Amino acid sequence: MGNTAEEFLVASEQKAFEIDHRRIINKNIDKYGVAFERGKEAMINLEHSKKKGHVIKWRVMENLDKFLPEFESNFLKRGGKVIWANDADEARREILSIIERAGAKTVIKSKSMATEEIHLNAALQESGVEALESDLGEYIVQLLGQEPYHMVTPAMHLSTEDIAKLFNEKFGSPLDSTPEQLTQKAREILREKYLKADVGITGANFLIADTGSIAISENEGNARLTTSFPKIHIAVVGIEKMIPSITDLDTFWPMLATHGTGQNLTVYNTILSGPRQPHETDGPEEMYVVLLDNGRTNLLAQKDQRQGLYCIRCGACLNVCPVFQNIGGHTYDFTYGGPIGSVIAPHLQGMEKFKHLSYASSLCGKCTEVCPVKIDIHKMLLLNRRDAVKEGLTPLKEKWGWAIWTKGMLKRSLTDFFGGKMKNLFMRIFFKKTWGHYKEMPKVAEKSFSQLWKEGHRSE
Repeated sequence: MGNTAEEFLVASEQKAFEIDHRRIINKNIDKYGVAFERGKEAMINLEHSKKKGHVIKWRVMENLDKFLPEFESNFLKRGGKVIWANDADEARREILSIIERAGAKTVIKSKSMATEEIHLNAALQESGVEALESDLGEYIVQLLGQEPYHMVTPAMHLSTEDIAKLFNEKFGSPLDSTPEQLTQKAREILREKYLKADVGITGANFLIADTGSIAISENEGNARLTTSFPKIHIAVVGIEKMIPSITDLDTFWPMLATHGTGQNLTVYNTILSGPRQPHETDGPEEMYVVLLDNGRTNLLAQKDQRQGLYCIRCGACLNVCPVFQNIGGHTYDFTYGGPIGSVIAPHLQGMEKFKHLSYASSLCGKCTEVCPVKIDIHKMLLLNRRDAVKEGLTPLKEKWGWAIWTKGMLKRSLTDFFGGKMKNLFMRIFFKKTWGHYKEMPKVAEKSFSQLWKEGHRSE
């Protein structure tokens, strides 16, 4: 997949008209919608919780230069080690260096979008290190050689039949296997890997400044196994995941669970504050936290758009977005798809490369409405469009088009001069291939409203 607007449009069009893809996505998102509505009923004052979460994340971003050293200091006190990674290359180098020093050959990973962002699996494979995903959804897409489709449900685009066929090809399991049987098969394969892995790698949902801890939420228990059995634990975490205090989890844990999957609380919520202590019976001998920047400070520098960093990665905006529902997650060609991905991609990976994602929106505002920390997502998309224009990144054809449109809209005589016949001809010549090849082109009325008005009032 390329990264230009043209390639994005081609991929979007192809995916939007895949009937089977739409059927699977609609079915899975409908299930989420039912669970989410039920989960919200358990929250006494959802709007208050959203405002509280927004204020906490605002405070963090305005004082990130203070909270990050506080986290590091408290984590070091417990015997942990902190690595500051400016970009993906540096993060990969540091992680591979730890693995090389330990002489490790096998890595078990729990679900982590940050490791997907830095393309860690490919780097490990190139270095001769076996890396296996332990989250069921991540394991499935790894077997397929694909990227995660969705930040919460990586295999959302696959049906039970698709997964059964995959497991039949890879492991010889029956084609008519049920979801329970497929899960059991994956458990049998993965359980042995936990015991043999030299290194466990995870992400984290939150960094906790006042205790120097990381918090991980999951529904399968694989993260706990990943952090318990291997001698070395490496957590790769974006610097924006910071929260001031462990007491803030009473706001964020329920919000993350409800907006992510519709649960009142995620099944497993773990707080880790360093390697195994002398009095403890399990846990790693060494624990590292890789604090990942990778463009986040670029977004932090944007006063109007830095609230994009408030995101807690619940995925709710993806599930309600009409564009995501039609074109799917892989089309975005970025680790974080959907509305929030479209907001942050141009700042993390470059405006010129990803400015087109800011137009992949109907601006209906549903993403903003559902966001648990009240990020004004659709406004951020408009601000990205503004910045792309200011930076001179719009193509010449687009500039001329808008200039002509603006001139015509501001002068009624020009609008009326090009009558309906001329406008219809213009649309057939210039837009038939882009707008009209799957549907009939709209027809502009022969006469404008002002012309009809004048004709109707001539006798007066």
